[in-house]
Amino acid sequence: MRNAPLLLALSILTAAHASPALAASTDTTPIAQAAEDRSRHDGEGALLRLQVLLDRARFSPGEIDAVAGSNQARALRGYQAAHDLPVTGEPDPATWSALERDATPVLDEYRLTEADLAGPYRELPEDAMDKAKLDALGHASLAEALGERFHASPALLRRLNPELDRATAGTVLKVPAVAGPATARAARVVVDRSESVLRLLDDGGRVLAQYPASTGSEHDPLPIGDWSIVTVVENPTFHYNPELFWDADPKHEKATLAPGPNNPVGSVWIDLSKPHYGIHGTPEPASVGKAQSHGCIRLTNWDAKAVAAAVDANVPVTLQE
Repeated sequence: MRNAPLLLALSILTAAHASPALAASTDTTPIAQAAEDRSRHDGEGALLRLQVLLDRARFSPGEIDAVAGSNQARALRGYQAAHDLPVTGEPDPATWSALERDATPVLDEYRLTEADLAGPYRELPEDAMDKAKLDALGHASLAEALGERFHASPALLRRLNPELDRATAGTVLKVPAVAGPATARAARVVVDRSESVLRLLDDGGRVLAQYPASTGSEHDPLPIGDWSIVTVVENPTFHYNPELFWDADPKHEKATLAPGPNNPVGSVWIDLSKPHYGIHGTPEPASVGKAQSHGCIRLTNWDAKAVAAAVDANVPVTLQE
C-alpha cells in the first residue's frame, strides 16, 4: 500500500490515544492520506489539514469542508494577528510553521455504534408552524449528526468515507480530530460586524479564540454598543413570534418550537441584556458568516457551545462595526 509506513504509524498512534469508540485501520482515501502529509501544503488534503489545525487552535474556520473560503480566511487572519505573524489571510509558510507545532494527527478513526445508526433521524419541514408540531428538532441524517460532532460538512465526511451512507455498526470512519484544550474563561466578548467574527478576550485584551458569525442584516442590524450576558441556556426551546420577523408569513401565529440541534437557535442560547438579542447556534452551519441573520449573532452549534463554556452571566459583550 502506498505510504504504508505513514499509515501504520498513524493507526498505532490513534489507537494508543483513542476512546473505546475509536479503532485503528490502515484503509484510507486519497484526501485522508494527503491531510496527514505534513510535507504537502497544497491541494484538498492540505486545506483539510489547515482547517483542522485552525479549529484545534480555537480560530474556527466554521464548518470544516476542505474548501478555501471566507471563513477560512477570517480564521487565518485572526490566528496570524494573535500570533504576531504577517496578517495575509493566506496559509503562508510562517503560518504553516506555527500551526504545525501541533504534531497530533489531524484525522481520527471512529467506530460507528448501534446508537449512532438508530438516531432517530427525520427530515424536518421548512415551515415554522409545522416544526412547532414536532416534539424534537433532531438531526435529519447520520451524516449531519456526525458532521456536527466532528465540526465537518456531511459532504466532506462522505469524501473521507465513501461507504458512509451504507455503513453498519462497527464500520470505522475517518473523521477530523477536532478535540483540543478547552478555551480559557473569557473576560470579554467582542463581535465585529465588518469581519463577521466573534472573539473571546482575556482580561489583558489578548484574543483567546475566534469564531465566524452571522451578525444581522439590513432589516435587522447588529445593535452596536456594550451589553452583557444575562444567562446561558443549553438545548433551548424557541419562542417564535412572527411580529419580530420582517419576513414572517402573515398567516403565522406565536408558537414554541422544541429543543434540538435543528431548532432555529440551535443547541445554545446566550441571552444578552439587549431584549430579544442573543448569541446562538444554528441548524445551518454552512451558512454561518455568509448568510444574514435576524439581528442576533449566529454561530455553528459547536462554536456556540465553546463560547457558552467560556462565559457566564455579566461577562461584557461589545458589538462593534
